[in-house]
Amino acid sequence: MPTLKALRPFAHREYRVLIAALAISIFGSGMWAVAMVYQVIHLGGGPLELSLVATGGSVGLVAFVLAGGIAADRFPQRLLIIAVEGANLAVIAGISALSIAGWLQIWHLAVGAFVLGVGAAFFFPAYSAILPRILPPEDLLAANGMEGTMRPTLQQAAGPAVAGILVAALSPAHAVTGVAACHLMAFIILNFLGQHALDAPANGSEAGGGDDGGMTGKRRPKSSFFHDLREGISYTLRTPWLLWTLLWACISVLFLIGPIEVLLPFVVRDQLGGDSSMFGFLLAIMGVGGAAASLVTASLRLPRRYLTVMMVSWGVGSLPLAAVGIMDNFWALAAALFIFGATGSVGMVIWGTLLQRRVPPHLLGRVSSLDFFVSLALMPVSMALAGPAAEVLPIWLIFLVAGGVCPIVAVIASIVAKMPQDELAHPLDREPEVERTTAAGD
Repeated sequence: MPTLKALRPFAHREYRVLIAALAISIFGSGMWAVAMVYQVIHLGGGPLELSLVATGGSVGLVAFVLAGGIAADRFPQRLLIIAVEGANLAVIAGISALSIAGWLQIWHLAVGAFVLGVGAAFFFPAYSAILPRILPPEDLLAANGMEGTMRPTLQQAAGPAVAGILVAALSPAHAVTGVAACHLMAFIILNFLGQHALDAPANGSEAGGGDDGGMTGKRRPKSSFFHDLREGISYTLRTPWLLWTLLWACISVLFLIGPIEVLLPFVVRDQLGGDSSMFGFLLAIMGVGGAAASLVTASLRLPRRYLTVMMVSWGVGSLPLAAVGIMDNFWALAAALFIFGATGSVGMVIWGTLLQRRVPPHLLGRVSSLDFFVSLALMPVSMALAGPAAEVLPIWLIFLVAGGVCPIVAVIASIVAKMPQDELAHPLDREPEVERTTAAGD
């Protein structure tokens, strides 16, 4: 049964510890997304100041994500994860103390957001690398599916909703304190991860398929960081479906992230007359759409026209955002965000499957890190531009351009990369004949 298969990873103790800590941590991250916004507003900040804080987190993430991937390969992932959670706790607790004492300033939030971004750059590569060491290969898909459902539910839905209620009922400082409590619990739980196998360097081998056949059972010689990076970039550049999907991701991040993260709170305030609770619940609705669509998509067979479905989902799903700037009805805005969240998750589930099925195993780590880096490279630029753009342009025009550009680019990417022909030449609607295996380190 699909439901029982999705729960199989919970049979393993280390996974239960890890997923419990991750759930609490990302719930706290969801609270932080709202608490940070209204902490800035409470300090008298506007779109420009919110851009500064949001940009700090994005810069930290993008600047260190490649280093985080290397660290996950060279250092014990368990210790990296615990260290990052400890740093998150220290930062949020410090901001909470400053806020309660009345000493908090915008630059404190910007520096704190930067440190949290650096932590995320080290956390997620280590988390991805540790999963194959605590789970058998046949349970990895279920574990990734569980995270894909859990993340929007907690980070985009439950966390923001709870933070919005705390801000409205008490103060932004209380919401930040709640975030600190989440990171404290996650830090304590992570220390229950076993040390016997997880602190040893992984030296297993991988076997599997890929567009070039991959490598079967061969140990890769150690090489320099720049050599490995060049190899991953070279593969990406000569693989059209991969290259053009990443280009689409760059453009979509540039046009969408800034308006959603920086300008949406002011749409809620100025067009709907709403407060932090309304903003939190709107983010929650977008998260519920993403979680539901992720679960449904993961339960179905991969479509034969997988590239087309992926690009159509992303492109069409961006269209409702074009009208956000003129919406004055809560339910209309909620529907637009629900559609955006749902279609985005459909595309992401398919995209993750394609990386696992079509990228050669010996390149998968580098291509995944490159995907993460390239997709987020323009995030700080988008956030940095959103505030100044709102000073000279009406918000409705910014959202109109953002929602209209992405579908056009999706069509261009599909045509230039010849995705309809590519997906027919590489059918994935059947189970792979050779199952990828990953051996954990001794």
